[in-house]
Amino acid sequence: MRTEHPSNRLFAVTGIAIRIAAIGHAWSLQSRFPALRTDADALLFSAKSFAAAMLAYYIALRAGVPKPSWAIVTVYIVSQNSAGASLSRGVYRFAGTVVGAVATVAIIPSFVNDPIVCSMVLAGWIGLCLTLSLLDRTARAYAFVLSGYTASLIGFPGVFNPAAIFDTASVRVQEISIGILCAVLVHRFVLPKRMTGQFTAKLSATLRDARRLAGDALRGNSGQETRRDRDRLAGDLLALQGLAGHLPYDPVPVTPSLETLQLIHDRLARLLPLATEVEERIHALRTGNHSLPDDLTALLGGLDCWFAAADAVGRDAGAIQLIHRARTVRTRIAADAVTVGDRLAANLAGHLAEMIGLLHECDRLERSLARAAARPPDSASHLRSGRATGYVYHRDPWMAARSALGAVVGIVIGCAFWIWSAWPEGGLAVSILGVCCALFGNVDTPAPNVVKYMAGSVVGVAVSLVYSFVVLPRVTDFAGLVAVLAPAFLVAGSLQARPPTAFMALGITLTIPILSGLGATYASDFAGSLNSIVALFAATGFAVVSMSLFQTIPVDAAIGRLLRLNRQDVRRRALGGGPDEAHWTSLMIDRTALLLPRLRLSGTSHPDVLDDTLHHLRVGHAAGRLHQAIRQVDADDGADNDGRIGNDGFELLTAIALRFGPGYRAEPSDAIALHRRIETLMARIAESPTVDRVRLLDLLIDLRFALGPSGAMNWENDR
Repeated sequence: MRTEHPSNRLFAVTGIAIRIAAIGHAWSLQSRFPALRTDADALLFSAKSFAAAMLAYYIALRAGVPKPSWAIVTVYIVSQNSAGASLSRGVYRFAGTVVGAVATVAIIPSFVNDPIVCSMVLAGWIGLCLTLSLLDRTARAYAFVLSGYTASLIGFPGVFNPAAIFDTASVRVQEISIGILCAVLVHRFVLPKRMTGQFTAKLSATLRDARRLAGDALRGNSGQETRRDRDRLAGDLLALQGLAGHLPYDPVPVTPSLETLQLIHDRLARLLPLATEVEERIHALRTGNHSLPDDLTALLGGLDCWFAAADAVGRDAGAIQLIHRARTVRTRIAADAVTVGDRLAANLAGHLAEMIGLLHECDRLERSLARAAARPPDSASHLRSGRATGYVYHRDPWMAARSALGAVVGIVIGCAFWIWSAWPEGGLAVSILGVCCALFGNVDTPAPNVVKYMAGSVVGVAVSLVYSFVVLPRVTDFAGLVAVLAPAFLVAGSLQARPPTAFMALGITLTIPILSGLGATYASDFAGSLNSIVALFAATGFAVVSMSLFQTIPVDAAIGRLLRLNRQDVRRRALGGGPDEAHWTSLMIDRTALLLPRLRLSGTSHPDVLDDTLHHLRVGHAAGRLHQAIRQVDADDGADNDGRIGNDGFELLTAIALRFGPGYRAEPSDAIALHRRIETLMARIAESPTVDRVRLLDLLIDLRFALGPSGAMNWENDR
């Protein structure tokens, strides 16, 4: 049985932590085997989390806080698989907790005389926090989640007890702060798993995927293999960004600079559509009545040798030489271009120079990270690039507001039932409902995750009852308490480290400390436990129903909305609006990454959706650049061409904007008409004296390839 003031020293907990660390070190020796490494990582995470939880519990007991079990709960919510992620999560949880507590203290007394209005305002605050978390999409989003989470936990039970709301909020911040501190310290100093190592390993894998994609393009590979490489690279970029968000919190002397990370992303993002452009041009030149010039054939052979080079010095020198050769070939062919085949060859040489430059820059940037350089490479670049853009997140205010409104409606319905029925445990039930809406409402279909959490809660309730009425009455000291809690928490913690079982494990680790009555003294209350259990399952059950009705976005609807937004943005770029090139490319890469998991969940076959997204990306990129170029030509030498190039160019772009406008139904004849417009404009530019003739022809070739598959284009009709 636990006493009010445990006499056990902190050294007992420290000794347990040291023994756990030794076991973790032994497990880490098996890291050469992937399956064993996964198991060892999960068990080490579980051991460290349990040590942090017991340390937090001990400190909370000594500090005399009313509910020390919340310190344990906080440890398991904050703990992540790396030291950097645990610290960032702890910082954002603390910030969210403070903001949520302050908001609750401001709301409850202001509406003390009207519980329904007070509950609606609290629900509105949770909805606002959910909206902001959905719009942010970075690691910071967790602060918004916890702000709503805290308001729900503190606010609803205090609706009918407003006098104690300040004390409740203050104590809750103290309890959570203890848990955050212990989780951060243990994960940072006991066999820390550094995020920087995970990031560099993922970056190396991503660069291998990028080189594989470039190699496929040069070899003319097509079909499923190239499509898989493109999809993998898009997913890699999103995963890298997720890891990069925690790097500033990693316990290493120097972390990669933000500009370096942005430069890497910009180059890899541009490489994804560029590989397809190179592949299509090689295919068009090899399958048509054209032939590759000898120097271009030699350049492609040199590229094969460069890809095979292993040493960094050889790759650097080879890249510089190849870039110079590609630019020389482009200049020579473009100067003497007469046929469409010549223009295609010049266009291909320019894209090859850009591809080599992208890969070369990525190699240099990766080496700078390996050397822990805090500054990016010098400004000398083979690429035409300005300020780094970095990853651009797709944000959809309408969808975020829709999901948040659904959460508000569900919470308000729950509050109405609680208040009008005068259910004594209704405040607890609604607070759990609000927690579910805050924690699980950041996906299209949150109900399945709540079901997993509910399944874990069933296990947690069963274990809690055994602890409360069978095991804990026999415990007489803190060391014994740690020993009897270890089996359940170690198993649950190892499950929490594995993504497929994380939500279920969360249901276990959050339920046991609270329902077991892990307070300063042992106090069994079967009736109170039973009421809490009823409130828990009533709340989670209603959360499943309300989320299914009000917060679920059908996967096909989400896919359709992303595609509509793509078309809308292509139209804007064709008309001269929208973001710049790097921003546009990164935005479309993020949308591709968002489509990948949705397509796997969709019951409808969408074989061409990702191809459509790449099509939208390329058309928007080419149309936006062409709009800028034509406007510049009109400004520079409009008098020399009587404005005809500008007029024809803007008419072409207007026709493209109409094609991607709302309600447009494409016909085969429309595509033919667009290609005819491009042919006519190319012929006019080829005969004009404009100094930007080569650039405009290149952009029109890019646009024509982007508008349709190269096999459907009849390049022989061009002059």
